[in-house]
Amino acid sequence: MTDDALSRRDVLKVSVLGAAALALPIERTVRAKSISQIAESRIPRPYTVPFAQPPVLAPVRQDATTDYYEITQAATVAQILPGVDTPLFAYNGTVPGPTIKVDQGRRTVVRQINALPAQHPVLGYTPWTSTHLHGSASRPEYDGYAGDISHPGQWKDYHYPNWQNARTLWYHDHGVHHTSENVYMGLAAQYHLHDALETSLGIPQGEFDVPLILGDAKFGADGSLLFDDNLHAGRYGDVILVNGRPWPIMRVKRRKYRFRILNGCTSRGFMLKLSNSHPVQIIGTDGGLMPAPQTVTQWRHGMAERYEVVIDFARYTPGTRVELRNLGVKNSVDYDNTNKVMAFQVVADAFDPANNTVPAQLYPDNPVMTLTAAQSSRTRRLRVKKDGEIWEIGDQTWQEIVDSGYRKTFAKPDLDAVEIWEIENSSGGWFHPVHLHLVDFKILSRNGRAPRPEELGPKDTVYVGEGETVKVLVHFGPESGRYMIHCHNLPHEDHDMMSQFEVGDDGPDPILTAPPRSLATNPPPPL
Repeated sequence: MTDDALSRRDVLKVSVLGAAALALPIERTVRAKSISQIAESRIPRPYTVPFAQPPVLAPVRQDATTDYYEITQAATVAQILPGVDTPLFAYNGTVPGPTIKVDQGRRTVVRQINALPAQHPVLGYTPWTSTHLHGSASRPEYDGYAGDISHPGQWKDYHYPNWQNARTLWYHDHGVHHTSENVYMGLAAQYHLHDALETSLGIPQGEFDVPLILGDAKFGADGSLLFDDNLHAGRYGDVILVNGRPWPIMRVKRRKYRFRILNGCTSRGFMLKLSNSHPVQIIGTDGGLMPAPQTVTQWRHGMAERYEVVIDFARYTPGTRVELRNLGVKNSVDYDNTNKVMAFQVVADAFDPANNTVPAQLYPDNPVMTLTAAQSSRTRRLRVKKDGEIWEIGDQTWQEIVDSGYRKTFAKPDLDAVEIWEIENSSGGWFHPVHLHLVDFKILSRNGRAPRPEELGPKDTVYVGEGETVKVLVHFGPESGRYMIHCHNLPHEDHDMMSQFEVGDDGPDPILTAPPRSLATNPPPPL
C-alpha cells in the first residue's frame, strides 16, 4: 500500500448529506424523532419482525489439526427493512456474516477473498479490507493490521491458533481509514471458541446459546444506508438492529438462555436492561468466562465489547413478553425508538432440561484475573483526546505511524512483561471504547474506584467515559511484534485515533510477512 493512499482523507466521509446534520461536540444526550429519510411507513414497528440468527459456516476441509474456511467479501442487496432493498457489503452473502465455531486447540485457516467493487457505490473510495479476528492472540501478519490491506481482486489466508480459553470473538474489517464504512456496510460476524471447561459447567449450550449482534442504521429515501458521521464524531442511526433485523421478537422457552451480545455499532453505546427490571447474570466478558457470575439489573455496553448474558425465562408464564431496552449512555444521539432493542415472547414449548444452570464459580483460575498490580514492572499513561478535527491516542495518530514507515510506537513492553496502563479521557464530549490487540487485560479501577460488576472478567476493550481515568493490568505475549491500540468508535479510529505498541524484539513485519495476493496473477490453490 502506498503512503499516498494511506494519507488521503475523503471529504465525502464528512457527510454525504452536505453539511453535517449533527454538528456537535455532543455535550449531553441528544434526542430527536428520526434521521432516516425513507418514508416512516417503510420502517417496521418494534417487535414485529421475527428474530433470526446468522448461519454457521462449515469448513471446506478438515485435517488432523486444522479447519479450513473460505469467505468471499462482496457487494449484495438485502432487505433489512421488510420489502426494501438495501445495498450492503457481505461475508459470503449474509449480513451479519456467518458464525465460525471452533474447539480450543484446533487451528483455523480462513481464506478472505476481496470481491468488492472497485469503488464504494456512494462514497467513491476503494474498498480495501483487512480482516481482524477481534479477541484472538494472532501473529502480527494475521491480526488484521490496518495497513495490511487486500484490494478488490486480492485474497489472503489468515491463520488462527485458537489456543486461548473459550470466548466470544468477532471478525470484522480493519482496512485503514475506511473501517467505519466497511463495518457499517456489513463486514462483521461472530466467532466462537469453545473449550472443555465451558462445556462441563452446565451453562446453556446449543439451541440455547444465542449470538446477538447489535447495530444501528439510518436509511435514505431509496432504502440505501446514509453515511453522515457528524464530522467524524460518530455515526448514529435511528433503527436498532439485532443480527441485521430491526427490533426483532424472539420466541423463547421457559428455561435459561445464554446470549453472546456483541455491540457491533460503529458509534452507539448502550445501557441495557430488561423492561421489567428483573436481574440477569453476566457470565462472560471479551476474554471469556468470568471467575464468578455477576447478577445485575443493567449493564453498560460499549462498541466492540462482548458480554455473555444468561436470562432465565422460567419465571414467566407463556404469553409473557419481555423487552430488552436501552437506557442510553451520556453523549449519544437518541431517537424515538433507540430505547428499544428486541423482545422475547415466552412460549410453552417443551425443551431439553440439560445445561440449564449457572454455577457459583465459572473460571476462578483465569490467568488474567489472577494477575495483581504488584506484578507490574511499570505504569504507562496515555490520553485519548481530540486535536482539531483529528483524534489522538497517546499523543499520536496513525498518520504519524505511517510517516515513520510503521516503526513509531507508543510503547515497547518486553515479551512476558506485566504493566499497568492508565487511560485518561479528559477531552470532554465523547466516550471511547479503547481496544488493545493481541492481549486480554484486567480492569483495576475506574476513577480510583472498583470496576463495574459486568467488567469483573477478562477484557480486550474498555469503555473510557467522559472525564474518566481507567487503569488496566496487562500481561504482554505470547507473540512478539507490532499491534494496534485504538478507539472502537470507528469514525474516531479512521480519523485518526489509533497507534501501536511493540511486544519484544524482532517480531514479524505485519505488512510484508504474508501479503495478500492477486486473484488474476496468483489465484488461490484449493484449501
